[in-house]
Amino acid sequence: MSKTRIAAVQMVSGADIAQNLRDAERLVAEAAARGARLVALPEYFPLISGDETDKVRAREKEGEGPLQDFLRETALRHRVWLVGGSIPLEASVPGKVRNSCLVFDDAGRRVARYDKIHLFGFRQGTELYDESRTIEAGGEAAAFDTPVGRVGLSICYDLRFPELYRSMGPVDLLVVPAAFTHTTGQAHWELLLRARAVENLCYVLASAQGGTHPSGRRTWGDSMVVDPWGAVLERLAQGPGVVTAEIDAARIADLRASLPALEHRKL
Repeated sequence: MSKTRIAAVQMVSGADIAQNLRDAERLVAEAAARGARLVALPEYFPLISGDETDKVRAREKEGEGPLQDFLRETALRHRVWLVGGSIPLEASVPGKVRNSCLVFDDAGRRVARYDKIHLFGFRQGTELYDESRTIEAGGEAAAFDTPVGRVGLSICYDLRFPELYRSMGPVDLLVVPAAFTHTTGQAHWELLLRARAVENLCYVLASAQGGTHPSGRRTWGDSMVVDPWGAVLERLAQGPGVVTAEIDAARIADLRASLPALEHRKL
């Protein structure tokens, strides 16, 4: 069979880590029940608060801690490949974290890690974001093999940098956990996701934070699956839930054969 079901989990996380983990587990269970083999959680699924230093206090050492235990155990319990959105891991700089996406296979083994490379900065009126204050940037792309094909990882603001995706080489699926702001998401989220799918002739799985959080922050949501021709297969505008669709290896091969843009690259 060339078709495999994948799923994106959408959440509206708050400052209560235990509650966020319960919500995430329930939604992963729903995705698995709908037949998904690979499930992606959103960026910072365990914690979004009004105090950006909360994630520094919640950071874990690589390979140990309750957040990593949750991802490992949830992947094993539901027999899915679980893309862990992102969690805060220790950085080399005091007072900062790595914004890290960890992937566990259906046996609970960690198979990949990606640390967000591009750190979001935005100022418009009273709306201000500067991730570099609390996050240390990563430096390496990450791609790996799964039962659904070769998968490339990115996080949120990375979506604006197409060279990251091209550096991974041809992949079958790009995963984009995110917490896009309402302002930037409304303008660019769908546009950028569809562009990344079309230019790489691959599927895109976007798992977002989507709603008004307890802190008052608004995230755009609109979790979706996009096919290699740029068509949105399924989406969820706002609120917690699950988006699923099938990734079709034969469709990727057919489109790359009919439009060999990846072979025509000059730079």
